[in-house]
Order: sequence, then C-alpha cells, then structure tokens
Amino acid sequence: MLLALDTTTEILHLALIQGDRAWTRRVASGVGRGHSERLIPALEALMAEAGGRPMDLSGVAACLGPGGFTSLRIGVATAEGLGLTGLPTWGFSAFALRAEALRQVKGQAGAAGPFWILLDGQRSEAFHQRWAEGPTEPAAKHPLAALPERVGAEPWWAPEAFAAKVEAVLPAHRISLSDEGEATLAGLVALARRVSQGPPEAPLVPFYLRETDAEVNFPHAAAHLPEALRKGVAR
Repeated sequence: MLLALDTTTEILHLALIQGDRAWTRRVASGVGRGHSERLIPALEALMAEAGGRPMDLSGVAACLGPGGFTSLRIGVATAEGLGLTGLPTWGFSAFALRAEALRQVKGQAGAAGPFWILLDGQRSEAFHQRWAEGPTEPAAKHPLAALPERVGAEPWWAPEAFAAKVEAVLPAHRISLSDEGEATLAGLVALARRVSQGPPEAPLVPFYLRETDAEVNFPHAAAHLPEALRKGVAR
C-alpha cells in the first residue's frame, strides 16, 4: 500500500494506492488549523477507509515543492519519518503534480502543451514552469507583472486560490478545471504510481525556489549553508 501526499498549499491531498485501487482525501487546513494538526488524523481516517494498517504501507511518495515553507516541511518530515522505519521514499515537484492533474482530465483544452504551471510564490510573485510532455525549462520565480512577457499567448493553469491574481495580468488563455480537487487527486495517484517504479530517493530534499525569510534577513548566519539547503534541489 503506497502512501502519496501533497502538503504544499492550504489544501492537503492524500492517497493510498494498492494495485488498481486508490483511496483519496482532500482536506482544507482551515483558519487557525494547519497541516501539522490535520495530516495524521486525515491519514488515519483514510487508512481506516482503505481497511489498512500502518504496517501495510510499502512506501511513501511526497510532493517536495515549491510551496509554503511550513506546510511543505510538514509533509516532507512526515515522509522522512516513515522512511526511518525502512519504507522507501520518492519525491516529485508541485509542477509535476499539477501537470499530471491536467493530463488526467480527458480532452482538457490546452493540456497537450506547451502550457505553463503557475503557483503562488507570495510577495506578488509566481513560481512557474513551462510544460509539454515534460518540463521544457527549469522552474523559476518572477513578479506577477513579468508574467505576460514570460508566458505570452500560451495556455496557463494556476490553482483556484491563485488564479484570480494571475488573471489580473494574464486575462486570456487560462486552463480551467471543472473540479480541481478531483483532478489533483487523480494526478496524485497517477504520479505516485509512476515515480514509485523508479529508484527510491533518500533523503527527501524540499524544493523552495527562494531563501527563507531568516536567510534574507540574516544572510551572514546562513552563509555557510550549501545551495541545496537554501533552495532545495531543482526539479
């Protein structure tokens, strides 16, 4: 039974996969209650729904970012903790998850590529990556105001919670999903199945795309850290 999880946004996505079967759950963190409080109870409830036990887990596939610092680390730490019990672990990017979600919607206009995945970078910025069959360039971040020059007239997709900000500067060519939650969960299942066919990855290194506020405000204190720990491993 493979566990797949994504904690990079305000929505927690979980899946348990066993053969051709999958059990999924999408949980909003809610005001004042974050993933640290909801992840384990949600996983326990999903495990009960699947009729499984923790000892039935055979591996963990986790989204490694980019995303919110705290929520992202909660997911990675949970996967790493399970990895300490001897379970193999695999990682994938938030861009790969969203691109897979688009692929799971049959006939989705624009999803054949090339298209852009745009994620909330906070601070009036967007994390972005261009996709076709796979990523066509490294992920990066730019101010929202720079997106028209970067994206041009190509289709783009952003999570519902972020799309309105993007539409203010990119009013055309948005890829819309009738049910973003269902598509994301289907993408999580499909992507976890695929990455688990490859070699395990340990340790799981988050992908941030920017330094933390502490590193920005106290650069000398973080000067000794390698780039992999400052921004994670690019994907």
